[in-house]
Amino acid sequence: MSKKVLLTLFTLLMATVLVACGTSSGDGDGPIVLGFVPSTDSDRIADSIEPLVERLEEELGRDVEGRVMTNFSGLVEAMGNDQVHIGFIPAFGYVQVTERYDQVEVFAKSIRHGESTYRAQYTVRADSGIESLEDLEGKIWAFADQGSTSGYLFPAAQFMDDYGVTDLDSYFGGQIQAGSHDASLITVLEGDADFATTFEDARTNIVEDYPEAMDELVQLDFTDAIPNDTISANTNLLSEEEIEEIKSIFLSFNEDEEMIAVMDEVYNWTGLDEASHDEYEIVRSVYKKFQEQFD
Repeated sequence: MSKKVLLTLFTLLMATVLVACGTSSGDGDGPIVLGFVPSTDSDRIADSIEPLVERLEEELGRDVEGRVMTNFSGLVEAMGNDQVHIGFIPAFGYVQVTERYDQVEVFAKSIRHGESTYRAQYTVRADSGIESLEDLEGKIWAFADQGSTSGYLFPAAQFMDDYGVTDLDSYFGGQIQAGSHDASLITVLEGDADFATTFEDARTNIVEDYPEAMDELVQLDFTDAIPNDTISANTNLLSEEEIEEIKSIFLSFNEDEEMIAVMDEVYNWTGLDEASHDEYEIVRSVYKKFQEQFD
């Protein structure tokens, strides 16, 4: 066999090897991606999650990457398109993603101050003259975005169920998607909206920059209880064994003051517990009211 033929065969062999290496999709080769939603300022969350990312890297012996999505819908799509391994998904986002895709499985939920549920809070200025939910007709509403469980969906469902509202757009004087719970409250504080709906009590998130918030913003009312946020796994990207290992690591944070402080800073979580799919059935019933909007 001539040297020219041997060289040609060697070149083809190397090209095949390089293509195979370049197209390898083994999950173990890349980082485990954690997906977060911006309940507060995105840059702040990105900074706050770094100790969590580093701890998981230590425990798993594998690269971990944290990504803060633009909004709730962005995380749903990232999970559905296999771009995120572990999602910190609010209750409605969890229902939404499991209605659309088969590969997302909740394994843990947040605890806030000893509770595994929370409520959406209606907040108004103390000098607004607004005294009840009935007074909100015709008023300007600020919320994080329409995929937010406490920011929009449970309050919207409450108006539909309790007050017979069939057209939210015409019932209120305007709606502002502020991008985060913090921004919703600031919008009301600065007089650009009449009320905001957030998780309870999101005012504590902004007092460092707006010390007047606890006095000038008051709690008007609350919705029914909502199951707390999930930590959910993508079963297309992680094996059962890997999910169990990650679950154990997260649950061990309950005994780790440093990591609970990190979770508290990111999402006001004060603990973690195991979770199951059936716990989110109440959220699924609310989802059905808005399914056309999101499908």
